[in-house]
Amino acid sequence: MQTVRQIAEEIVAREGGFVNDRDDPGGATKFGVTIHTLRRLGLDLTGDGGIDIADVKALSRSQASDIFVTHYFERPRIDEMPPVLQASLFDMYVNAGGNAVRILQRMLRDMGYGVAVDGAIGPQTVKAAWDAAVPEPEVLRDAYGVARRNYYFAIADGRVASRKFAQTRSGDKGGWIRRAEAFLSPRYHLTRAQFQQRVAAWG
Repeated sequence: MQTVRQIAEEIVAREGGFVNDRDDPGGATKFGVTIHTLRRLGLDLTGDGGIDIADVKALSRSQASDIFVTHYFERPRIDEMPPVLQASLFDMYVNAGGNAVRILQRMLRDMGYGVAVDGAIGPQTVKAAWDAAVPEPEVLRDAYGVARRNYYFAIADGRVASRKFAQTRSGDKGGWIRRAEAFLSPRYHLTRAQFQQRVAAWG
């Protein structure tokens, strides 16, 4: 079983280096850590008294992993969730913050569990997730992976500028969709034909 550090390092590798895409609400980002995160945590990496793009560029892989483990895994209490769900939920929390938890909570509510959809992992969400993981935990993991994928599709449906994150210029699956499917059993991956049908309305 992977350690949380190994999962964090995989997230860092998946996120890639420095980017400052005007269509990305996160703004300047490196290894998945945004300038907004550095400012929220007060991390002046250049020591010049301010936190700007230079600080984002100065971020190391190790620092990014440290941030993820502390602020995106331990602090939101992902470590209390069923192990089968932790990697996908952790990855999604890095990508979408509290929305990662809301996706899970909505899914659990649809399954009949009485949890609040508030983006915070509390006793009710923990218990519901553990209950839902019985007797086949992989079913819960796959259900969450599909819900993640649907979340990305919904964003791209409503925001044209975001479609490049869900679909490549050549018409294949974009980074968002590949990211969600990385935590899905292969039988739930969309075929190229299924993906093309799903995004046909985008033009």
